[in-house]
Amino acid sequence: MPFIFNHSMIRIKAPETSLDFYTRVIGMQLLRKDDFEEHQFSLYFLGFVDKGEQIPEDEAKRKQWLANRSGILELTHNHGTEDDPEAGYHSGNEEPKGFGHLCISVPDFEAAI
Repeated sequence: MPFIFNHSMIRIKAPETSLDFYTRVIGMQLLRKDDFEEHQFSLYFLGFVDKGEQIPEDEAKRKQWLANRSGILELTHNHGTEDDPEAGYHSGNEEPKGFGHLCISVPDFEAAI
């Protein structure tokens, strides 16, 4: 199997808000959700799915299907951060500079806006 750039991960504070944005506004689908209650975090895997493409129902097959895709966005929610005013994430615009952006191409920029 060739190397595949599978996914990028970003941390989120509000899963409902983030999922609404990436699914309703951007048009991605939630492909998988994993809760790790013992470690107090959840993972949300999102991506674009072609019309007619079947997402495997079987958990093991779905994991393999996701591992072979490119362009997946993983949202990581550390439980409790949504209620913690001190919790925040680095935008990449302050020092030290780091993460820049995610790019999603659209067929019509004006219509997407």
